[in-house]
Amino acid sequence: MAIISVDLLDKLKPLVQSTATEYARRLPGVRHCDIRVEVSERSSCMAEDGKERQGVHDYAFSFGVRVLAGNPTAGGYYGQLLGRADVARFQTVLQDGVRHAHARALANAAIKATAAQRFPRLGAAIRGAALAPAQAQIRVVPPVFRQDPRSVPLSTVISTATEMSKLVAAVSDQVQFNLVAVGTGLVRELFASSEGHDLDESYALTEGFALVVVAGKTGSLELYDYTGHLRGWEVLTEGYDSASYKLKPLHQFAKELGETAVEVANAPPLKPPEGDVVVVTDPHFNALVCHEVIGHPSELDRALKMETAYAGRSWLFRSLTENQLGKQVASSKLSAFSDPTMDALGHYAYDHEGTPARRVVNIDRGVYTEFLSSRETAGVLEAESNAHYRAVDASMVPLIRMSNTAFSPGEDDPQKILRDVDRGYYVVGHRIPSASESRENFRISAIKVYEVRDGQLGQMYRDGSVMADSRDYFTRVDAVGTDFQMFAIPNCGKGQPMQAKRMGNGGPTMRSVARLGGSGGA
Repeated sequence: MAIISVDLLDKLKPLVQSTATEYARRLPGVRHCDIRVEVSERSSCMAEDGKERQGVHDYAFSFGVRVLAGNPTAGGYYGQLLGRADVARFQTVLQDGVRHAHARALANAAIKATAAQRFPRLGAAIRGAALAPAQAQIRVVPPVFRQDPRSVPLSTVISTATEMSKLVAAVSDQVQFNLVAVGTGLVRELFASSEGHDLDESYALTEGFALVVVAGKTGSLELYDYTGHLRGWEVLTEGYDSASYKLKPLHQFAKELGETAVEVANAPPLKPPEGDVVVVTDPHFNALVCHEVIGHPSELDRALKMETAYAGRSWLFRSLTENQLGKQVASSKLSAFSDPTMDALGHYAYDHEGTPARRVVNIDRGVYTEFLSSRETAGVLEAESNAHYRAVDASMVPLIRMSNTAFSPGEDDPQKILRDVDRGYYVVGHRIPSASESRENFRISAIKVYEVRDGQLGQMYRDGSVMADSRDYFTRVDAVGTDFQMFAIPNCGKGQPMQAKRMGNGGPTMRSVARLGGSGGA
């Protein structure tokens, strides 16, 4: 029986290309076909309280097809997880998938046609699916690593996870439970289309996760964090250090997380102050603010109401004629971007429509300028796609997702931002987000909240959170630091079925005005 490895795609690549072009064009009414095929190899281990719970070396093999066909044109999708038995009959499996997607596209086109006839006044609004223009791309993108993930024995992965878990347990006798997960692997993706795309992109993925439960003097606390990058095993043994993305070696990362959990669990809970207060927020906290309040509302499928039923809408887009494009949504000190080309966890060279990655400026000095789009949604705005159509597995339908989405660095000294505060609070680290249906207001909890008096840090509190109206909060930003940092976000959920995507978010230190929440009483 065939061995599944990323090298298998060398054999399958010509077949994928011919199926997307020659085979798909023979089906009636086909306007477009694209095929994604993915193979990954991965070793991973999860340890609890210093003991191995799960150590696995495994593979994943899948494909996904999109077909546009019919009159009016509609889309049809089909995806499938595969195994070793499917290798020998891959041509049949893939062609069956194209036929399934084609049949679904024709069925959707028929539904559109029926609706247009049944509802004459609304029928004019029903139009065929169209993709924004794109030039065919042909390229091979190799993975980047110093130590090939495939060369790391499973025994090494297991021993690393268990030793890190023991290290966390030894931090304090207040640590009641800990979990450490470690993984490393290689992923290879093929993309071919009837337009002539022929892309072959590979990347390494090495990551670590730690969760700590502490019984503190002021109550129990659960704290977790993630580290990882699109690199080899060296990310965990040595850490990583680039201009904006810095990772500590796994032993330091895990130990410091345990120490922080103990410190915070023993701190007094924050008693919320009355009314609005000055808040200085650190880069880690701002990463989640940007993710929830700028990133998700900037995804054009959400803005166009495609997610309304189960995930909400966007405060940046009410309709095609009433939206925030070209309008002031923040102070002139604040800018934000999404950039899959930069060196962070959300990096890729092409999205899953074959569109080359590029930097998107979402907010330019306070003015909202651009949504994240796919070729289909960009066509609605009569614009070009900016390459943010991604799926977490080839078998799943791509969705518009953030890449490396962050607040841009400013010009202010982060220490001076704090020194200039007479009375306020310094908010450090993010924990749990909560946002309204359109993200027009939010509440995000912090790991630590420090009282600030006369520019000096005072008492540290636990269980604090920042609450604000989104536009009001951003327009009141009066200082943005130079200390820009990116952070790994491994679990951004979206879609039905849920797709948990890895991405990067970040920003610098910032200062604004908001209300603080807490658990220390009114």
